[in-house]
Amino acid sequence: MLDQTTLFRGDSKKVNILWLETVTGFWYIYMMKNKEDKLIRFITISETHEAFGLPKPQHPLISLVLFNESNPFNTSMAPIYDLLSFYKITFITDNNGRLKYGRDYYDYDEGSMLFLAPNQLVGSTDYNSKTYCYILLIHPDFLLGHPLASKIRQYGYFAYSANEALHLSDTEKENILSIYRNMEKELSSRVDEFSQELMIAHIELLLSYVNRYYKRQFITRKVVNDDILSKTEAILDNYLNSQQSLHDGVPTVQFLSEKLNLSPGYLSDMLRSLIGQNAQQYIHEKVIEKAKERLTTTQLSMSEIAYELGFEHSQSFSKLFKNKTNQSPMEFRASFT
Repeated sequence: MLDQTTLFRGDSKKVNILWLETVTGFWYIYMMKNKEDKLIRFITISETHEAFGLPKPQHPLISLVLFNESNPFNTSMAPIYDLLSFYKITFITDNNGRLKYGRDYYDYDEGSMLFLAPNQLVGSTDYNSKTYCYILLIHPDFLLGHPLASKIRQYGYFAYSANEALHLSDTEKENILSIYRNMEKELSSRVDEFSQELMIAHIELLLSYVNRYYKRQFITRKVVNDDILSKTEAILDNYLNSQQSLHDGVPTVQFLSEKLNLSPGYLSDMLRSLIGQNAQQYIHEKVIEKAKERLTTTQLSMSEIAYELGFEHSQSFSKLFKNKTNQSPMEFRASFT
């Protein structure tokens, strides 16, 4: 069965594909602009191993592979774009040169980590021969029946972009290496009734450390993040002052993140670490500030101000205003007369 459809990648350019039904599920047949481009969907971890010339995984639902000098990554087999049905955690232990992620290059040092959730279309990493890394693949089914199956979705860093990788200190790198080596030992051991429980415990510990280290990264990159905060404020002020909201509606997190070249999740987590508000809350705060200005300096009606700020319905504006100020727009205006 073949059926043509369209898929969007991060830069909003269309990628035409065909769906092909196989015994293992649906695969993408790629039809990219350049003949060298490849778009592949991997349904199972075993398919991934086979595609990259690796031995079959010791467990069908979880895999840990170390690429190093004795087991180099085969760059010729790597797709430019891929879509996985499982979680992928890449831990770069050593890197000499730049890494290509999609169509862009990033100067990843050793001790960097990248995270990918199921069904996210991104450019795969084009490792060079001197890039050594662990790649951990976890199928969601491996976590079924365990609290981590739900908890893992709460870790926002699985939605971060490649240029928002986690960069580890030497001490942090050693902690992560220790966890990976323990997982290696467990996966190479005889499978028994404790194997899954122990592997999930290692994964939980890994993700908890990553969560801590990302919080640290927000703090240690404060100068960079303060600059992003200033740009965020400038973008929103310009949006509201130029009355762009009249045409495009209330500014969204997606709009803001695209302007800043950040993923929505990373932007929200960064703002939360700086000012205690996520991106949506910060946008609402700026909208309310503008509303207060219009309420106290003009004679416009509530409906006119709501429309000016990008609200389709004045009731939505009034509800947000009261939620943020404990006053209706009319009550706020009356307090200034």
